Amino acid sequence: MTGSRHRLPQLGDRIFLTDGGIETTLIFHEGLELPYFAAFHLLKDEKGTEALRNYYARHAAIARDNGTGFILESATWRANADWGNKLGYTPAELDEANRKAVALLHDLKVTFETDRSPMVISGCVGPRGDGYDAGTIMGVGEAEAYHARQISVFAQAEVDLVTAITMTNTNEAIGVTRAAQALGLPVVISFTVETDGRLPSGEGLGQAIETVDRATEGGPAYFMINCAHPTHFERELTPGKAWVDRIGGLRANASKRSHAELDEATELDDGDPIELGAQYRDLRRRFGHINVLGGCCGTDHRHIEQICLRCLEVV
Repeated sequence: MTGSRHRLPQLGDRIFLTDGGIETTLIFHEGLELPYFAAFHLLKDEKGTEALRNYYARHAAIARDNGTGFILESATWRANADWGNKLGYTPAELDEANRKAVALLHDLKVTFETDRSPMVISGCVGPRGDGYDAGTIMGVGEAEAYHARQISVFAQAEVDLVTAITMTNTNEAIGVTRAAQALGLPVVISFTVETDGRLPSGEGLGQAIETVDRATEGGPAYFMINCAHPTHFERELTPGKAWVDRIGGLRANASKRSHAELDEATELDDGDPIELGAQYRDLRRRFGHINVLGGCCGTDHRHIEQICLRCLEVV
């Protein structure tokens, strides 16, 4: 990103893994309470912090053991003002939770990083509203002002970049990008799409990427797709299109269900890790520039391991 003081090693061509569906893993596999899907709430005590540490360690070890890079994504998807208020956090307490989330990643980086496995720390920004529903769409200026405080805390905590996960509309994505740009931080925008490959706002994926790039002078370091199964978006990706070349990462769901179906589900749909790994491999064969690979709802370390092993076949 122009003017950035940071260098992102994942902008090369080697594979960088990241984690899976942190909230669904902690709830359904670990039996933990996550009100409002807020993983950062676990940082309130040592037991919860240790659960997060163990979660990240399982994933980072896969990267270390297979010689890939790894992006440590903070557990702060819900750690913004609206969700924090619902959980009873004051603004100062929310700032401290964001700092703690990043500090945990710095500790993990010291433990797991090797020369063969460089590790990058990302401050995770989530949508103001729901990640499945565009809801009331903010203006660009409002979105920038809204997310600026959390991003400022990330800058103070010395993250390497900011990643906005499950963005549902372009206005919020532009606002996040501009807030990060103002602080000289690289930023990644990850859009979620429905089963028709379009954002919850109705915008086409290509249209959304082009809109954000125009409004921010190509601000994002790259874009990602997350919280959708590969079958929901792979048909939208046409080799050679400029906007497709801007997609640098995937964090797919394990399930082929729609967002509405997932919202109503009472049991976890963790799909088939082997099948998902093969789908990522096939996408890598078509789009070798997509090299940041992780998971979203329903995925865990098993899926990440299969994604890693299958995608290393085409390196």
